Amino acid sequence: MNFDDDDDDDSYMDWDGFDEDYDPEEARREMEAENRRINNLPILRKAKELMELTQAIVDTFNKEDDVLMMHEQMLANAMMLAPKIVGAEGGDLYTLRMENAVIIKMHARELLAQTSYCKAEKLANPAYLNLLREEIEQFRVLFVDWVNSFDKDNDAPDDWGLFY
Repeated sequence: MNFDDDDDDDSYMDWDGFDEDYDPEEARREMEAENRRINNLPILRKAKELMELTQAIVDTFNKEDDVLMMHEQMLANAMMLAPKIVGAEGGDLYTLRMENAVIIKMHARELLAQTSYCKAEKLANPAYLNLLREEIEQFRVLFVDWVNSFDKDNDAPDDWGLFY
């Protein structure tokens, strides 16, 4: 790849007239419609519910008993779900969506494992932890459907050899 300036290169983009057909109102409407579509995704709504439920559960922890600061770890895992879903939806390319999906899976599984630790250490009411586990299972089912909706043909290979 050559990064030298070469004024004789015909491959640069001609920006003259680039935005003649640009309608800011139409662009705004399209962006708002896309935001509504993403915000209404069942998996995103469930991710937000998981965050709220995790917050409510960790708020019940006795901080003196939480020597490993599990409340922070659980919140960190729950907080990563929604932004990664939005990132996958915004990226649209198969590889980018799958990269985000792998990260989502890792955080959701870690959150699930943390419920077992919390139960063993008696950091939270077992009924609350069971509820969180059930909600994570519902998230997993939505996740599988969501990942199966990814268009494998909409991609730009990145030469790293994953997801092919």
